[in-house]
Amino acid sequence: MEFKAKSGPVLALDPASVLDIGACLVHGIDLAPGRAIPDDGDPRIDHSLQGFLFTCGPDHIRHPEPIGQGHPGRYPLHGSFSSHPAEILTSVTHSGNAQCTALVPVQLADGGTARLERSWRIDGDSGEVFLADRVVNTGDTPFPAMLMYHMNIGARLFDDAVRLEGAMLEGGGFPWTFGEADGGIFCVPAMAGDDGVAELRLGPIAAIGGLTLRVRFKTDTLPFLQVWRNQRAPAHVLGIEPVSHRWEGRAQLAERGELDLLAPGEGRDYALSFAFV
Repeated sequence: MEFKAKSGPVLALDPASVLDIGACLVHGIDLAPGRAIPDDGDPRIDHSLQGFLFTCGPDHIRHPEPIGQGHPGRYPLHGSFSSHPAEILTSVTHSGNAQCTALVPVQLADGGTARLERSWRIDGDSGEVFLADRVVNTGDTPFPAMLMYHMNIGARLFDDAVRLEGAMLEGGGFPWTFGEADGGIFCVPAMAGDDGVAELRLGPIAAIGGLTLRVRFKTDTLPFLQVWRNQRAPAHVLGIEPVSHRWEGRAQLAERGELDLLAPGEGRDYALSFAFV
């Protein structure tokens, strides 16, 4: 489903999977990694990871772990969201701006249910893309709310001038080729400004005219930033991931008292935006 405004990227939203982003075209260049991704053996995630943005959660993030509490199953890779179809409520363009809203009923791995209330918006003047999400527990029992946005960029587009920059990064920033020769990962507390919003920049990207990807996200419910890259063939991708929890297993998070229980009928709000500047 094409989604665009007077200016900004041309996005392909995926109604078959949570209305996530597949292609992201800037000056006609698709920044999504496509097939240059690692295969973790889950076809849902194999499909989603090829796109520019997909959503982890709402009951689990990262790799599978036992559900526990007498339940024989495991939380799936990156949680239950992926592959749930979206019901489009509105899709309008007005005065050069674009907006699309949707509802996504979700079956959770532990048998519960949730609802994602999703709103995409592109400001036609600035070209900035805004995502506002609300996750509501529609089941009968609490579940730990967990969420992570995967923004995946095809590293085939990068040269040695591309850097990651942000207040939460050591020294304020460093080259995109951090870590070992074929990859790396880190997770740090997000540092927000007075408005409660953190910012990360990736660029300049010569393939799209020297523009820089600027990502902003609300840190009240996304207090950490995870960044990873994988250049182990055939993968060639870098991921920017605002995330609700630090890079630890569920058991460790529970011991810290950091699992955020979402009661029946209760909701959590998440938001990010991105622009090419």
